[in-house]
Amino acid sequence: MVEGEPVESGASGIAGLAARLRSEADGRGPAPVERWNPPFCGDIDMRIAADGTWFYAGSPIGREAMVRLFASVLRRDSDGKTYLVTPVEKCGIVVEDVPFLAVELVSEGDGEDQVLTLRTNVGDVVEVDAAHPLRFAHDPHNAGLKPYVLVRGRLEARLTRSALYDLVECGSESRVDGEAWFGVWSSGRFFPIVRAVELERLG
Repeated sequence: MVEGEPVESGASGIAGLAARLRSEADGRGPAPVERWNPPFCGDIDMRIAADGTWFYAGSPIGREAMVRLFASVLRRDSDGKTYLVTPVEKCGIVVEDVPFLAVELVSEGDGEDQVLTLRTNVGDVVEVDAAHPLRFAHDPHNAGLKPYVLVRGRLEARLTRSALYDLVECGSESRVDGEAWFGVWSSGRFFPIVRAVELERLG
């Protein structure tokens, strides 16, 4: 493969890429991609849509096992781009929003002792904490908020609508820099969502 050239498209291309990944994967979850520094081998015709659907050469990737395999070797670098990374090659892909969706939320404990755990659509399970914080971005389409959680490296998952509803159910008020906020506690840390006065206006 010549550096900078697009990776081969079509069924044979994705099958070959998957085969190379399987030969290098240890089958124990995400690979240690942060430690690898392979050469850039061009962009691959792969896209992760905002709704979490993976596409290759314009067609959805229907096999969940293949999606999870590709997800295990994703890395977002400091240049803001997302890559599939192996010890010997790095291929660029397109991500419309973030690569993962947080599809399930489980809450244990109450108040400041509460611990929130999220499961992604590709099988990652993370506890919301200092290393896996929540963030909230403004949604220009509905004037609302889009919640995200840091999963690993620089890779984030956006909470689905149902997971967001569950998150709100776990919320409470707390003071941040002397101001009342509505947010959630998890792993001993408070994650503010919206100022309490703004919540009252909406209510």
